[in-house]
Amino acid sequence: MADIRSLQDAVADLVHNGDTVAMEGFTHLIPYAAAHEVIRQGITDLTLVRMTPDVIYDQIIGAGLVRKLVFSWGGNPGVGSLHRFRDAVENGWPRPLELDEHSHAGMANRYVAGASKLPFAVLRGYRGSDIPTRTDTVSTVTCPFTGEELAAVAALNPDVTVIHAQQADRAGNVQMWGLTGVQKEAALAADRVLVTVEEIVEELTPRPGGVVLPTWVIDAVCVVPDGARPSYATGYSTRDNTFYQAWDPIARDREAFTRWIDEYVRKSEGALTR
Repeated sequence: MADIRSLQDAVADLVHNGDTVAMEGFTHLIPYAAAHEVIRQGITDLTLVRMTPDVIYDQIIGAGLVRKLVFSWGGNPGVGSLHRFRDAVENGWPRPLELDEHSHAGMANRYVAGASKLPFAVLRGYRGSDIPTRTDTVSTVTCPFTGEELAAVAALNPDVTVIHAQQADRAGNVQMWGLTGVQKEAALAADRVLVTVEEIVEELTPRPGGVVLPTWVIDAVCVVPDGARPSYATGYSTRDNTFYQAWDPIARDREAFTRWIDEYVRKSEGALTR
C-alpha cells in the first residue's frame, strides 16, 4: 500500500546509487520535481530509462549522475539537441555515457514484457536497422506456429519508476489522464514506484481515457503541485514553452549549465525552471 510522504523522504528511501530508474511521461506529466530531488541528493551511477529523454534527462546527465541511458529518442522537443547528453556521449563530460538505443516500438514492448512478468516481447521491427548489432537486448525468435522470424526484445524491469499524475486519494490510489504514454506499463514493470501528484482528493472521479494505478502497486505518493513544470499536467497547468527555448543556450555551455543547476536545483527546495 502506498504511503503519502514528502518527496525528499520518498526519493531517499526508494532511489539508490546504481539503480535503474525510469522517469516516464509523454509531453506532459514529466516528473521534473522528483528528478531535481534526485540531483539534490546526489544519487549517482544511475541507469536511466525513458522512451523520449528530453530536458529532464539532460539535467541529470549534466549533473554527472548517469552511467547509462536506455532510450529510443532524445532531444529538446521543438528546439533541438540535448547538449549535456551530446557532451557526455561525444566528450565524456562530466562522465562517459553508455547507450542502449531502441525504436519506440521496441521500448514500448520491453515495458509491456516487464509489466507482464515475461522475459521478452516479440514484434515485427528492427529490420534494415543496425541497432541489433549495437545492443544485447535485441535478438530474433522463430514463431513456432508460422515459422516467421520476429524481433525479440528483453523485458525492462526498472528498480524504480517515477511518474507524475494529477490526483491521488487518501488510500494512495492514483489517477492520470490526457497523454498517458507508457507510465502504466513502466510502473507495473518496476520493483518500486514513486508518484508525485498535483493534489490529494477524497475520491477519484472517473475520467474519459483516465488510468488508475491502485495503491498496492505504488510505494510512495508525494503531493507536489506543479511537479511536472516546465512540462504540464492536463487540467492543472500549461507547458512552459519559453523555458524549453531558454534551455538551449544554457545547456550548450558547461559553465552556464553548472551555474544554473547549482542555483535553481541544488540550492533550491522546489523545481525552479528559470
